[in-house]
Amino acid sequence: MSRLHRTLLQALVADIVGGALREGDRLPTESELARRFEVSRGVAREGLRSLEERGLVRVKHGSGATVQPATEWDMLNPEVIAAMLAGDRGLQLLGDYLECRRLLEIEAAGLAAQRAAPRQLVALSEALERMTAAAAYTAGGPSAEDRFHDADIAFHRAVIQATGNHALGRMTEPVHRALAAARRPLARPELRLERSLPEHRRILAAIADGDADEARAAMRDHLLTVERYLSEYAAEARSA
Repeated sequence: MSRLHRTLLQALVADIVGGALREGDRLPTESELARRFEVSRGVAREGLRSLEERGLVRVKHGSGATVQPATEWDMLNPEVIAAMLAGDRGLQLLGDYLECRRLLEIEAAGLAAQRAAPRQLVALSEALERMTAAAAYTAGGPSAEDRFHDADIAFHRAVIQATGNHALGRMTEPVHRALAAARRPLARPELRLERSLPEHRRILAAIADGDADEARAAMRDHLLTVERYLSEYAAEARSA
């Protein structure tokens, strides 16, 4: 994707997701978009095609592009995710993603306990070690915070990989990407040593012991903790 194409696409996605263009609204023509963004008609045409691929518009020959209802949008597409998280529906979307995680990752933890190979247990242990090291230095600045979140996502990806189910990995990856992009509502640095790290250690111990029931319970408890963080953040945002 060229820089000009990406700039046009991101602007139009933001207009649609943000509500500047509403369901049923007709987008500018290719010629109008080309003038507005100072691009060729070919780039404008490609931008409209990209919007259609993401479910944001319907392009009909002779009638142009019309904004689709939100139920048609590809909520796993990176551009749509970024625009949603930047708007007032971001917290709702995060709640949806966390619900998806609960539906998928609890059973994944049980499968991981039944199937994890030694190398996959090593990957889980290494991710947890990186989380632990980063948690000790989070107060040092954004770099340590980024390291913690990267290691956290790596841990959960390792759980999915330990299931041996490649389709499940493809399903959960967009959700992990979205959650990695929206860190602030889910971050509780002050509780990592007493809550987040012990919860991850419990998950790892259950998987290493081959205890599928305990692995599911440990993952369920951890994900419910994260959902509580989001609820608290949403309450704070409303009161502010």
